[in-house]
Amino acid sequence: MIRALFSIAVILSVFVAGAQARDEISGPVSAEILRVIDGDTLLVEAQPWPQQKMEVYVRIRGIDAPELKSKCEAVRAAGQDARQSLESMAAQSPTIQLTRIAGDKYFGRIVADVILSDGHSVADGLLLAGLVRSYDGGRKPRETCGS
Repeated sequence: MIRALFSIAVILSVFVAGAQARDEISGPVSAEILRVIDGDTLLVEAQPWPQQKMEVYVRIRGIDAPELKSKCEAVRAAGQDARQSLESMAAQSPTIQLTRIAGDKYFGRIVADVILSDGHSVADGLLLAGLVRSYDGGRKPRETCGS
């Protein structure tokens, strides 16, 4: 497993071609959703070029979902709602397009716009539903518990 993750990271670094963490690849890159991790992260099998596939974690650009491991029960419940909504989107559109792809602050993960097969943005859908907040990649506000 560790070897596979290392291989993915090496392939991804070649894919980004030595770019800095904030450099972007415009895409689109076709991908299949393998698993929803939480309300703003997916595990996908991407096909960055013909006959090449790789698994990579994708942080959805522009949003921040409530944390599933929060100490606050209300925040955890809101995180579950965001995750369930994302799972529903994934069930309806298991094949997606990744655009504006960049390295993330966590090694082995990318950040990207995620577009469903119907052309709709995952981030926009979750924002419109009020399940996530807008996020620019900077410092997150301190969590407050509204239970």
